[in-house]
Amino acid sequence: MSQKILISGQFGQVSRELQQRLGQLGELHVLGRDQLDLAQPEGIREVVRTLRPTLIINAAAHTAVDQAETEEDLAFAINATAPGIFAEEAAALDIPLIHYSTDYVFDGRKEGAYNEDDETNPLGVYGRSKLEGEKAIRFVGGKHLILRTSWVYSLHGRNFLLTMQRLLQEKPELRVVADQIGAPTWAGTIAGTTQALVEHWLNGQGGPWGTYHLTAKGETSWFGFAQEIGKHLLAQDKPCATLEPIPSSAYPTPAVRPLNSRLDCSRLEQQWNVQLPNWREALIECLAPLA
Repeated sequence: MSQKILISGQFGQVSRELQQRLGQLGELHVLGRDQLDLAQPEGIREVVRTLRPTLIINAAAHTAVDQAETEEDLAFAINATAPGIFAEEAAALDIPLIHYSTDYVFDGRKEGAYNEDDETNPLGVYGRSKLEGEKAIRFVGGKHLILRTSWVYSLHGRNFLLTMQRLLQEKPELRVVADQIGAPTWAGTIAGTTQALVEHWLNGQGGPWGTYHLTAKGETSWFGFAQEIGKHLLAQDKPCATLEPIPSSAYPTPAVRPLNSRLDCSRLEQQWNVQLPNWREALIECLAPLA
């Protein structure tokens, strides 16, 4: 049976990578905001019922963390209500839903890496809205994977990698936060792992449905991530600013960020038989087209 895969979001970092990887698995229906407005629940229902996909991947979200503080209604419509609608429609069709969530559902006060069963306590609107989206999916039940990730970057859109590449070449000195710890995760890693999960499901080798953590292995700070980006610039004989580590308190933002964004991904690796790369290896792979 040929798969009919609905992907919400057309130009986002993860969606772009999914489009490159999932075409071999079936017929992709990639719908951007013009075709699928996640702020309109009835529109979501109409699209799913008309298309009747065999798999839904919700790769769209309101991801502007600071902006969400002043756009709470919109953030909750897209990040909380829409995933619940997808879950209801997926359950009605008896098909799986894959949905991406975030480390921001945690407050970052834990000493070690968070596992899936740790208590959630988001610090801002973005995290709260994403957590409510998780809850809405779990309330419906059905076949679903909620994949929490962190610090997503790619060669597209707006992200830390592209911002640092530009600023490191424009400025003589750059101050970067050094007390927030996590795993930079390439959108290609997320999409490649999603491909493996879908293939395992299609082959009857999938693990239990539910909530899992999906990030690159290892950990660093934003400062450490910037240092690694700088190394790649220097290797190409490009200019690179001098970096200075600073605490989060020296760089206030409208939304408070968790200091600890480390996620334990062992459950996903063990129960779904996937391997996640180290974040430095993934960065090299991401930057390969620019070398």
